[in-house]
Amino acid sequence: MIASETNKSRSFRPVLESAALITGGSVIYALGLNGIMIPNHILTGGVVGIAMIGHYAVPAVSVGLFYLLLNVPLAAIGWFTVSRRFLFYSIFGTAVFSLAAVVLEPPVPDIRDPILAALSSGVICGFGAGLILRSAGSAGGMDILGVSLSKKFGFRIGQVVFIANAAVLAAGAFLYDVQVALYSMVYLFVTGRVTDSVITGFNRRKSLIVISDRARAIADKILSSEGRGVTFLKGEGAFSRQEKNVIFTITTLRELPKIKETILAIDPEAFLVVNDTLEVLGKRHGRGRVY
Repeated sequence: MIASETNKSRSFRPVLESAALITGGSVIYALGLNGIMIPNHILTGGVVGIAMIGHYAVPAVSVGLFYLLLNVPLAAIGWFTVSRRFLFYSIFGTAVFSLAAVVLEPPVPDIRDPILAALSSGVICGFGAGLILRSAGSAGGMDILGVSLSKKFGFRIGQVVFIANAAVLAAGAFLYDVQVALYSMVYLFVTGRVTDSVITGFNRRKSLIVISDRARAIADKILSSEGRGVTFLKGEGAFSRQEKNVIFTITTLRELPKIKETILAIDPEAFLVVNDTLEVLGKRHGRGRVY
């Protein structure tokens, strides 16, 4: 009986975590939307941007209500194309975000510079969007349409979002002026960067591939001195036809210079490839610390 209750609690934990992320992210996004974006007439892309244009045209109807109405046909489309789990989370996210956008009325800060308004709202809304995207669902909008078009016609989700953003900004430039669209582009850029940082946990890693004739000595040094795990990949030189161990390891940006110095001190002719790694999952055991 106890084991059964434990399993149930474990099964509900991801659901509660996703719900908490969606709720928190929606509230934060709505605060940036109502507190800075709308008072400064800054647009965003996608369905939220369309809802904002509708609100600017009909101020009596809130952005939240417009957003909810626009998501009804998208949810109907998603019912036949996306997974039920993703759709249910997205419906929940749509409802929470719409409610937050209607109810929350934060004090409007005295920001007179449109660039500062775009930057500050981009940071706030990007943080909220990042929390939502860390969940198992979304807050509706272009996420549902993007997944649907990807499964049905093979479009990439990024393409759908880009086209939607471009269309909203073009509409903003036509209906208002070019400056509104340009300030909105600044907002979208900042939002994207902050969202990426939240999703990756502000802790981007670097992956290293090292090709050296002294691979064993380098690996031992990384294990003992740097405390990082190392994996040997089997390789063969195309010219020399000689088999050799290729080192693969993960490190942080802060520790990267020291590891490079360690490698080159052992083999000045070592061949290094350093790549950005947005996310590292799982554990690596041994003498090296867990990644």
